[in-house]
Amino acid sequence: MTMHTREEQMQAFGRLLDVLDQLRQKCPWDKKQTIESLRPNTIEETFELCDAIMKNDQHEMMKELGDVLMHTCFYAMIAREQSLYDIADVLNTETDKLIFRHPHVYHPSQVGAPEPKPLPYVPKTPESPKNPDNPVSADTTDFSKAETSEQVLKNWEQIKLKEKDGNKSVLSGVPSSLPSLIKAYRIQDKARNVGFDWQKKEDVWQKVHEELSELEAELAKEDKECSEAELGDFLFSVINAARLYHLNPENALEKTNQKFIRRFNYIEEHSIKAGKPLTDMTLEEMDALWNEAKRSEV
Repeated sequence: MTMHTREEQMQAFGRLLDVLDQLRQKCPWDKKQTIESLRPNTIEETFELCDAIMKNDQHEMMKELGDVLMHTCFYAMIAREQSLYDIADVLNTETDKLIFRHPHVYHPSQVGAPEPKPLPYVPKTPESPKNPDNPVSADTTDFSKAETSEQVLKNWEQIKLKEKDGNKSVLSGVPSSLPSLIKAYRIQDKARNVGFDWQKKEDVWQKVHEELSELEAELAKEDKECSEAELGDFLFSVINAARLYHLNPENALEKTNQKFIRRFNYIEEHSIKAGKPLTDMTLEEMDALWNEAKRSEV
């Protein structure tokens, strides 16, 4: 596929905005949409994008990225109608935030610049003046040196706490509506970026075994409430271990979900061919087919 020039990319973006404006005026469905009514669709589109990413289906990813982008523009269009902000404010705010959070690439004076220039082309000055209308203010902390991605992430969390309208605490930036597994990973990762973490990753296994033992003890007592609490602690510790070993628990679990679906579908397909409903099959028969499916994947 031929890659487009920046001018062509901007024209395509403008074309999308023009079509959205026309649909808002002339399409009955688009006319009645609100920020609240779009939210469930946005969640669905986001998950469809995630599905395409998991399948590594680039063509489907391209389509789903378009749907997510359309929703972003739609929200901004509704906000514009209410004289709150428009897509230019969305883009400029995001750009300024990226510049502010990357002081190892941009000098603070480049926040708000129409054509921001990276550090090699910007003369360094001792300090930027304090300005209540500008998210950048003079600070004694030097974030300009970040030679590894690890250091960038650590700086990122501290910089966000210094932003105007930024996070009030380290963990406040984690959305409450995130799925619990992803949320656990994110809050652990944010705590790590300010130094709250295991000194050696191997030490986490003692915690995992400890939490598993506590879960087993509560299960033996048949105490449902306490068992649920200990199950949460055990899962949290396993997610912690995954993070320390640079494994993504969400991706790992989804791959296992897909693997289970494939193998179970294999059992179901063979039960249909045999004219024998799954409910009439023995566990041994299903296990045999499961193992067949497993061997076929090798």
